Amino acid sequence: MFKKILIAEDHESINISVQKTLEEFNIPIVDYVYYCDDALAKVQKSIREQQPYDLLITDLYYEEDHHTQHIKDGRELIEKIREIQPSLKVIVFSAEHKSGIIDSLFKDYHINGYVRKARNDSKELKKSIASVYINENYLSLDLKQEVRKLNSYEFSAYDIALVSLLSKGVLQKNIPSYLQEKNIKPYSLSSVEKKLNSLKEDLEVTSNEQLVAFCKDIGII
Repeated sequence: MFKKILIAEDHESINISVQKTLEEFNIPIVDYVYYCDDALAKVQKSIREQQPYDLLITDLYYEEDHHTQHIKDGRELIEKIREIQPSLKVIVFSAEHKSGIIDSLFKDYHINGYVRKARNDSKELKKSIASVYINENYLSLDLKQEVRKLNSYEFSAYDIALVSLLSKGVLQKNIPSYLQEKNIKPYSLSSVEKKLNSLKEDLEVTSNEQLVAFCKDIGII
């Protein structure tokens, strides 16, 4: 099992909860911090002392307070740490539920596990740690199904442009003029209508409002 773990979490109660969850594994060294800057400093110090961490468990979002921070969120923290210790295993423990964002964490930030803060999250965190330790990525079954649904449809830049305009309150009939202004083709009204109808059919929604809500929910816009 892991010998040295760093927990980065800005809520004290959750930080303590994660520590209690880890007690079952009898990990010799478990350090915790409340700020991303402190997490990076801890990792840098561990490398200098040739006693690097095996695993980082981090939240995704951090609330701002009177302590000025250079690193604002978990994604930026993961990027910074990957630069100095690429092999460090990372589990994100967050309330974020948007499948588009979660999918991006695995694809773009190469995290090893994701656990959503919810009911039974202690059990899921234990499963995640055990899986990541044996070099298996971890994502709970319900979130895995949502990510699979997201990946079953490849959103093009054109799709995202249309839905983004709808989300900003642009009426469907006025979208062509916006597209033409940005030289985004095709910008005829018939093309816009056809694409939006196709999107709604593929995503099994019945209105433009539902289409916008769905895309916001999965993090596309």
